[in-house]
Parts: sequence; structure tokens; C-alpha cells
Amino acid sequence: MAGGKVLASLGDFRAAAPPPGKPRLATVHGADRKAMFDLGVKALGGMEAFVSRGDVVLLKVNAAFASPAILGATTHPDLLAAAVEACRAAGAARVVVTDNPINSPESCFEVSGLAGAARSSGATILLPRPALFSPLTLPGGRLLTDWPVLAGAFAGVTKVIALSPVKDHQRAGASMSLKNFYGLLGGRRNIFHQDINGVIAELGQLLRPTLVVLDGVSAMMANGPTGGSLADLKATNTMIFSADPVAADTLGVALLGRTPDDLPYLALAQAAGVGTMDVASLAPVTMTLDKAAE
Repeated sequence: MAGGKVLASLGDFRAAAPPPGKPRLATVHGADRKAMFDLGVKALGGMEAFVSRGDVVLLKVNAAFASPAILGATTHPDLLAAAVEACRAAGAARVVVTDNPINSPESCFEVSGLAGAARSSGATILLPRPALFSPLTLPGGRLLTDWPVLAGAFAGVTKVIALSPVKDHQRAGASMSLKNFYGLLGGRRNIFHQDINGVIAELGQLLRPTLVVLDGVSAMMANGPTGGSLADLKATNTMIFSADPVAADTLGVALLGRTPDDLPYLALAQAAGVGTMDVASLAPVTMTLDKAAE
């Protein structure tokens, strides 16, 4: 683990807020991830509203398991490729993809298809290694105190986009945008399962992302977060976009047939200033891919 001072956060990567009345949350219905990504980002002002020429963009994926994309346990490679291509088109100087998987990082990125998608679209995979971790103590935090985080992945980074699948989770109730930040932790992070809602709320305070994209084209309805069977999945044909992970997850949990009250960490994160559960306050827009193409 890298030495030096103890960190208090991983940084604030938010872009400039849009003018009043402009949408800060978008929902797209469809089945084509690339087309949905492009439409959702366009609704929020285009990728240029988030990524500027010369930016170094970190894409935080969920690569936790050595599981093929078809089983829905990891970020889909088609979504990753769409995000990389959009960032590069907006002038990003470099796009880096990372996560700290539960299983072998090399296997997780290869088997999930994320390594191939990164290579083909021009991004670099940054695999976790001890030197990339530094201790962090969250101000006012109960759980994240002197805890190793993947800080080295953020060196030189100017924008952060999180790409998360929608999944059932045995302990947390759901794994979406906020839970995706679990992959920034090192150490024996499973000890936090004893207070899963508390730690997810604190994870939301680790960093302020530029954008979160919640992929519910196919949602894992049961046996999450690992799944393992196509029977666990349901075509929910939805993708959600916002700079606010609390708002995105507040909408996303409905895809699992649950309510925000079923996820106590949402209220905890809102109380901590991470985001809002009042999605109406973000002037949301909803689009259907087929209709948008007409």
C-alpha cells in the first residue's frame, strides 16, 4: 500500500451544472445499449457537457466476477465501448477503465468481455495492485477510517464515469450505482457486510462522479450479486443517466420490483449530502429509443 498522508476523499469530479430547468436525469427505454447510451447522454447536453478536450476519464465498471456478459453480473462490454467512444469523440486525451474485483482481476476483465471492449475502443485497463492503494479516513465516517482505497487509479484523472448493472444483492437489497463504488475499496472489505447500508452511504461520499449510468437493459432479479443463470434475469429495457447516484438508484430500484424504502442506504446517502431521492427536482426526461429514432 502506498505511503503518504491519509486521504479524506477521492475527489470531486462533477462537471458544471446545467442551466435551471434543464434535465439532470434521463431515462431511456430500449434494448440497444450503444444507441441508448448516446440518446441518454444527448438528453443531458451531450458528452461535451461532461467531458472536455484533454480530459483524462476514469470509467469505474463493475468487474467483480469472472462471469460472461450474458449473465448480467458485471458491466456490459457494449456499454463500456459506447462510453469510451463517446469520451474519445468529446476530446478525452485518455480513457482508463478500472475496478478491484472479488476474483482474479485478469480473469474478471477477460471473461466479462470488458478487457476486449476496452482494447477495441481505445481505452486502457488499469488492474489493481498494492501500490495503487492508499489509506483514507472519511471525515465524520464511522466505517471508512484508515481504510485502503484505490487512490492510485485517480492519478491525473479529471473526470469519473460509473457504469453499473442493475442487480439483486443478498445483503444490500440491490447493487446499482452507489454499491458499484465498493470496488474502490481494498483490504478485507467483506467485514463491512455487517453494516452494509452504512458503508454504501459512506461510499457515496468517497467521490463525486461526473456521471453515472445505470444499465437495466437486463436486470438480475434474484440470486445477486453473482447470479449464474439466465433464469435470474429479466429484460427491463431501461438505462438511467445522472450525475446524482442517489437519484439514479432511487429510480433504478423499481426495475427490481422494489421501492426506495427497501434500500435504507438511499436515505442515509441523501442525509449525508450525496444526492437526492427527490427525482422530480432534477427535471427528469424519459425517452423510448424506437420513438426517438422515428
